[in-house]
Amino acid sequence: MKKLTIAALAGAMALVGAGAATAQDSVVLQLKWVTQGQFAGYYVAQAQGFYEEEGLTVEIKPGGPDIAPEQVIAGGGADVITTWMAAGLAARERGVPLVNIAQPFKNSGLLLTCRKDMGVETTEDFPGKTLGVWFFGNEYPFYAWMAKLGLGTEGGAEGVEVLKQAFNVDPLIQGQAACISTMTYNEYGQVLRAGLAEEDLTVFNYRDEGVGMLEDGLYVLEENLEDPAFVDKMTRFVRASMKGWAYAAENPQEAAQIVLDNDMTGAMMLEDQVYQVNEINKLVAGSTGVLDEADYRQTVDTLLSAVSPENPAITREPEGAFSTVVTDGL
Repeated sequence: MKKLTIAALAGAMALVGAGAATAQDSVVLQLKWVTQGQFAGYYVAQAQGFYEEEGLTVEIKPGGPDIAPEQVIAGGGADVITTWMAAGLAARERGVPLVNIAQPFKNSGLLLTCRKDMGVETTEDFPGKTLGVWFFGNEYPFYAWMAKLGLGTEGGAEGVEVLKQAFNVDPLIQGQAACISTMTYNEYGQVLRAGLAEEDLTVFNYRDEGVGMLEDGLYVLEENLEDPAFVDKMTRFVRASMKGWAYAAENPQEAAQIVLDNDMTGAMMLEDQVYQVNEINKLVAGSTGVLDEADYRQTVDTLLSAVSPENPAITREPEGAFSTVVTDGL
């Protein structure tokens, strides 16, 4: 009887050990925006089993106009978020201790798209024009650029008139603004589909103008990086995510279909998602997930030089805003 009990105990321990070996660590990822090709790498990593291979179960939560990822993670609703560095640094200065742990987006997709028939072909044509600008944290590179050009933003012949632009292209199509904010992978395509040809447009990329900012990066709460188990989990998450981005680059049509399959809104067609994935792949190209400190420096300098009429993004040099502890393990 004693032998049977010992055998049973040994068997039970073996089962527990097997269960521990196959247990999946959970990760909740909050996206910056709605389900679209902008986030293809994460959906692909999930669909292709890359997260599972790393021992992870990942929940991907879509964002939207009424969802601030910084608030979600501060409230305990996510382990990691995607957001632009401007928003991440602003949140950190205001008391949410966000830290950039990886930077999948190497390049910037933010553009100022202008109509030539409204008199804009170079920056010298800006004075006296109405320019559409996104706010909610997207305005900082614009104000840094205007300050660099020595242009006021209150209108008049020597400055520019700022139009607070909704997240659409109507002001450009309807002639309400000579230029509007667009993203390479989204609104710029909408402008073309609305009937304006590339030769009708003058396009400025903020990075080319020296006032670019890092866009979609991965951020966590600083205190969690003190936990080695959390760091290990995030290392596996980033590694699988970058594998997803690499797969999306090689298989854009399949990646777009995966994104479409996860979009419960039905707001976009497959051709829209394919366009986005192809454009997003250009922004991820060259990235290993490791933050380039020179790109970080340009972002900080841009934010510090932005004279915004509303709340500034940051008012002082950030400290501890990024960490390589996760990507060091890739």
